[in-house]
Amino acid sequence: MSSLWSWVETWRELGAMAADEGIFNRLCGCWTEKHRKYHTLQHLRECMSHLDAAYEEANQPAEIRLALWFHDAYYDPRRKDNEARSAQWASESILQAGLAPEVAQRVHTMVMATCTHSPAADRDLQLLLDIDLAILGAEAPRFDESDLQVRAEYAHVPDAEFREGRTRVLTGFLERPRLYGTPFFHDALEERARDNLRRSLARLRAASAT
Repeated sequence: MSSLWSWVETWRELGAMAADEGIFNRLCGCWTEKHRKYHTLQHLRECMSHLDAAYEEANQPAEIRLALWFHDAYYDPRRKDNEARSAQWASESILQAGLAPEVAQRVHTMVMATCTHSPAADRDLQLLLDIDLAILGAEAPRFDESDLQVRAEYAHVPDAEFREGRTRVLTGFLERPRLYGTPFFHDALEERARDNLRRSLARLRAASAT
């Protein structure tokens, strides 16, 4: 869910006295910026749906949900500090709501972890990372659509340079022993994700050969 009701309920679960609807409106504005093609409300809603499905797997689902709201709050493909800016905004918002610094730190850590998607020992952190990467294991038509959306988001990058960078990223994922660290997502998506990655890499190689 990415509704106002979900936003309010998240803060209530965390123990805040009230949810700041001004921040909600600002976040919705960020997620609907015109330059975004993949990192849009579609991605956010998909993430929330995956969290709903894995809700019982989480220790603190409200913290994961809040981290998802903020994890691509700032997204400019020309910048390298999107995660840092987003994590800082999340942390400041949590502290301003009167919640414990420990909550702010955990959510900050979750958002920053999406820089590298490195495997994590913490259960909730790994769950968030698996949710963010669930698109890799989507049904083939949705994965292929996301491939096109990512390319459109990086329209400013020349074709050859994009193919090189995209190949490096996807190959890095494919070479991992496990794409998904939690049994929940590994069992559901691992095999299809690897099929999708191999298909995308084949398209990149074919395009480079022409």
